[in-house]
Amino acid sequence: MDDAHTPIALERIRFGYDSEKLVLRDVDFILRRGEKVALYGPNGSGKTTLFHIIMGLEKPSAGTVRIFGKERTTERDFREVRRRIGLLFQDSDDQLFSPTVAEDIAFGPFNLGRERSEVRRIISETLSLIGLDGFEERITYKLSGGEKRLVALGTVLAMKPEVLLLDEPVIGLDEEHRDRFTHVLSSSRQSFIIISHDRDFLERVTAKAYRMRDCRIEAI
Repeated sequence: MDDAHTPIALERIRFGYDSEKLVLRDVDFILRRGEKVALYGPNGSGKTTLFHIIMGLEKPSAGTVRIFGKERTTERDFREVRRRIGLLFQDSDDQLFSPTVAEDIAFGPFNLGRERSEVRRIISETLSLIGLDGFEERITYKLSGGEKRLVALGTVLAMKPEVLLLDEPVIGLDEEHRDRFTHVLSSSRQSFIIISHDRDFLERVTAKAYRMRDCRIEAI
């Protein structure tokens, strides 16, 4: 498939945490460039597992994972994927580990080899984008839940990914922080997939929806 138009293509993916129960059974899924997709489904239906397979954090027992036009099978294959696709974990504490907000946002760009002056600019631009100007020296673990969620999003956006995978980005957030997420994603040109139970939020930021049910994925 064409890298330019199809960043993600999964073909007949099969996955289970044990031999008795499959989570995904012969799943086919395509994300085209520019698409903004919602992913519904009950807890345990395999939504987060699907994200982890795309990122190479889980390995399917069968099927083909094709990302940016290349089949991905090894850890080395997925290093490029993780530079070009940003994953927002469901729990912000899994994403934030530095003492200050600035250090958390800077971590990714520094790992990409960015110069210190460029990283300072990225920090400033990212905080402005997520509505947290002046938060550079704030202590991460002292932030509110909504602020942590926004900073976690900032750590992903600072990497300048081509695709976003967002796992329950607004769960537990108040209206103010949900509105900030909505503003950022509504103005984004990136392709993204959002897992969420918040139908109102999804209707505001996505244009296409899929549902996971009975170990499969189907368009709504």
